[in-house]
Amino acid sequence: MFPSTAYDEYTLPLAEKSLVALIRGRAARRRGLIEGIGDDCAILQLPAGHVALVTTDFTVEGIHFRREWHPAETVGHRCLVRGLSDIAAMGGTPIAAFLSLGLPKDLPQSWVGQFLKGLLKLADTFKISLAGGDTAESPGGVLADIMVLGSAPNGKAIRRSGARAGDGIYVTSSLGAAAATLNLLMAGRKLRPVEYPRHFYPVPRLEVGQFLREKGMASAMLDISDGLSTDLSHICEESGVGAELQAAAIPCASIGKPAREAGLQVALHGGDDYELLFTVPRGKRVPARIAGVAVSHIGHITRDPHLVLINNQGVGSELHPKGWEHFTRRPRA
Repeated sequence: MFPSTAYDEYTLPLAEKSLVALIRGRAARRRGLIEGIGDDCAILQLPAGHVALVTTDFTVEGIHFRREWHPAETVGHRCLVRGLSDIAAMGGTPIAAFLSLGLPKDLPQSWVGQFLKGLLKLADTFKISLAGGDTAESPGGVLADIMVLGSAPNGKAIRRSGARAGDGIYVTSSLGAAAATLNLLMAGRKLRPVEYPRHFYPVPRLEVGQFLREKGMASAMLDISDGLSTDLSHICEESGVGAELQAAAIPCASIGKPAREAGLQVALHGGDDYELLFTVPRGKRVPARIAGVAVSHIGHITRDPHLVLINNQGVGSELHPKGWEHFTRRPRA
């Protein structure tokens, strides 16, 4: 799909004009795109009766990835996942992505090519266009800013602010795999990405989010990027409620070969899972699987504005958000 070219032999990123031409040649045109790369602005058509969903996320070398740990293709994949997962969290449909790249002058062009391969392969999977962006020289490491445009029917986007007391709390799949893998990398382990896909190749849960929106099932939702404890606190703050979680119900991921469980603390506070966390009004039946993805009921929303964790002995204690937060001087990648 992305054949090797003479460009990959360069030891420096291509000059801006040539780099943009390379990206333009690899970017497929998809639905909704009237004019993409090549003009001052992209021109896109939203579906009739829909509103625009717009999200942007930075990927910063040394914070979100390290070149010695993460192959360039996985960095490109993870970069786009961040934006697609935000669209999924509102029940939306992605339309186009915009990529701004800051590249250090000593970065091999082959790295840039593999980064684009990973990003565009994921874009092709979900049939969205890379419709524009920008490039610049970075004085330090790689900086990648992804912006994703999506849509949702008028008044149907799922927000963080709709949770009410009595609502059930649910998560997709299992939690902690990405953070547990990062812990291994930080301990000096050399890992093969194919054996740790939940960290290197996370999957945005777009079909699950769209199902929940179409069925009118979720009262509030977001994606778990900063950790369950922190992201649940975001829903509670925006909705003016609290929450009670059952420790035994939280699905802890297993990683590696032989498989080992990430553990409850990593499942609670680890980040980069990109699973969906959502609430459902009492009385609504939630399938055990949605779009082939397991769904777990892990607690309920309360009027008391605190987070409480009920342990396996039935004893509750306050749960403090300990997930990722920028500017706290903790390493992420």
